Amino acid sequence: MAPFTARPKMILPQLLLRFAQHRDDAVFYAMQATDSIRWLQEKGVRLGTGVRVLDLGCGHGVFGGQLRRMGCEVTFADEANYLLPEHRDGEWKAADLDGEGWDGLGTYDLVIFSNVLEHLRQPRRFLAGADRLLKPGGRLYLSWTNWLSPWGGHEFSPWHFLGPRLGPAVYDRIAKRPRFHRPDDNLFITHIGRTLGWLEEDGRLVVEAMAPRYYTEWEGLVKVPLVREFLTWNCALLLGLPEGDGEGSAR
Repeated sequence: MAPFTARPKMILPQLLLRFAQHRDDAVFYAMQATDSIRWLQEKGVRLGTGVRVLDLGCGHGVFGGQLRRMGCEVTFADEANYLLPEHRDGEWKAADLDGEGWDGLGTYDLVIFSNVLEHLRQPRRFLAGADRLLKPGGRLYLSWTNWLSPWGGHEFSPWHFLGPRLGPAVYDRIAKRPRFHRPDDNLFITHIGRTLGWLEEDGRLVVEAMAPRYYTEWEGLVKVPLVREFLTWNCALLLGLPEGDGEGSAR
């Protein structure tokens, strides 16, 4: 008889507790990364020695750093170098996240694009060109906070449900402290259904798996239109480039 393996605990309560006590520190992001890596492995993504990874929009490099410790060959990329000191010996490249300059970044077995999509002015342009970053058979891990979720407004949640203009204004009157995220500047409205529709229309990347990032055992939730927009705090997609497609397919 095979040994019993307990299902992982839902990480959302742990994240909320950590955020309440320490805000979004490096440990908070390491918890996210560790849980996401578990999910990727469950979905059959090979990680370890010989696997080339691009941590795109890497920020402090916490996600990529976790993969480096597993033996992956990680390249960090972002608009500026925000890497923590322990990751600065890794390869780093400048990247215009909202542009089209992907050719200089190379191609990889796995691209991590974690919590960046909602900060792009033109998210569809990224999705349409992301296949250029993948080797044939490569995967893209995409996660983002959709607008109608409880955390859609980031620090001015839940007031974002009043809209991208009224919501922040109400928050500012109540909180009376500086706010980093500004709608139509560095935070944009995203929807799960619309994103899935773009991927289907473009047809270059195949959706291999999808789940609410912080409770992946409820993956069926993401398949329910409208409901998923409100109940998925963060949507995680595993996208694949079919083996038959040319590396960094030229168009």
